[in-house]
Amino acid sequence: MANTFVKNDVHIIFHTKAKTTNVLAEDLVRLHKYIGGIVKGLGAVLIEVGGMPDHVHLLCSLPKTMALSDFVRAVKAESSRWIKTINSHYYGAFAWQDGYGAFSVSASVVTKTIEYIRNQQEHHKVKSFLDEYKSFLKAYGMEYDERYL
Repeated sequence: MANTFVKNDVHIIFHTKAKTTNVLAEDLVRLHKYIGGIVKGLGAVLIEVGGMPDHVHLLCSLPKTMALSDFVRAVKAESSRWIKTINSHYYGAFAWQDGYGAFSVSASVVTKTIEYIRNQQEHHKVKSFLDEYKSFLKAYGMEYDERYL
């Protein structure tokens, strides 16, 4: 083929490190906007970003030139560094967990995934993050050890 065409939509989920500071509610929108800027700077296309004080949901089209692991590492590292600058006293020990979940999203469910991310507050009134995460792992047929969730 003369050209390369890639459409790699991925739903990425990552959580704050155990026993660290969660994001203050008033800083969530700023954090999500900043993450959107990181995504764009890495050459990806942001579709949606959202989440809760303890975790982020990110739906984006990955660049064809970057590995998923490098992409997630950059987003987490840059957002962690940035959040410490907005309130070094409160966020001084802030960190994301090393791990993350990344799930491919077909074009047919992008709209449904966007709505899911936008409705996190309602969703988490009835379902914990751990239950949510396990449901993703089960839906994608992924084996996991409960001790490492």
